Amino acid sequence: MLVINKETIKELYSMEECIQDIEKAFCYGHRNKTLTPVRLSVPHSAYEAETLYMPSYIEPENYTAVKVVSIFPHNSGGIKPVLQGVILLTDAQTGEHVALMDASYLTVLRTGASSGAATKYLARENAKVCSVLGCGAQAAGQIQAVMSIREIEHIILYNRTIARAEVFKDEIHSLYPDWRGTISIQPDANAAAAQSDILICSTKSSTPLFDGSVLREGTHINAIGSYQAHMQEVDAQTLIRSNKVVVDTLEGAMHEAGDLLVPHKKGEWNTDLIYGEIGEIACGEKAGRENSSEITFYKSVGVGFLDTMAASKVYRKALSEGKGESFSL
Repeated sequence: MLVINKETIKELYSMEECIQDIEKAFCYGHRNKTLTPVRLSVPHSAYEAETLYMPSYIEPENYTAVKVVSIFPHNSGGIKPVLQGVILLTDAQTGEHVALMDASYLTVLRTGASSGAATKYLARENAKVCSVLGCGAQAAGQIQAVMSIREIEHIILYNRTIARAEVFKDEIHSLYPDWRGTISIQPDANAAAAQSDILICSTKSSTPLFDGSVLREGTHINAIGSYQAHMQEVDAQTLIRSNKVVVDTLEGAMHEAGDLLVPHKKGEWNTDLIYGEIGEIACGEKAGRENSSEITFYKSVGVGFLDTMAASKVYRKALSEGKGESFSL
């Protein structure tokens, strides 16, 4: 078995590679070549915490995986991180457990790649301005994905605390030291949304971040922050104005996408208006963006087979390049 840490994953696996693999995984999912049982949550009520167990299988790749993520909010500000995760990868032809790897960075990477695939098909080719609402852990992966797909010239950052936006600005500069674009910090979410060609929503908000009426024609939105049925980053007006509302999976969206479910329950918008899954577009069965004036909206709550896909690719690269630490149980 190989143990593969975050630093090795960063060395081995680029965002560009991950986007290609995730796009392929979405096609597998659309063609029923994947299996993703409902995730199991084990609560630790004494600590207001939980551990999530997320299995998945991709038949054409011949791998299955289980991602285990513990979320301990009381670790905030302490020595140990709030979120800790690992992925166990298994060869589905032999049953051999072949790799154990860091899940935290890989989750950021594959979540970014999911938005990257959506941006490829749904954002305007000439999109230059990317606004980010929420500069937390997922934001770096989102920026990396968008920068891989479009030639961004200006990034606008909005965060509840300006200090975090300042830190994230420095992170972007360190990721792209030779990039000649500009980064500005905007204290008003409506102003950030109004200026964007591509808008990233990556918060855990339970109330909409901006007024959908400020969006200009041709905007593409990647909404990845809210992942529970009560959470909501965008308002009904955003959905009403969107010509195409696309989801990672319909099953996940109908259970966890508060951005869609809250307006539906209030009678402000109907989930029957969902255009389709990103896998249908990636497979060429439905059109992506069809003109420059469309407002397009991509909602992702995450799906386990993306972890299996990314983990299997990292493992194969580690084997071929002699990376990772080998051990026997």
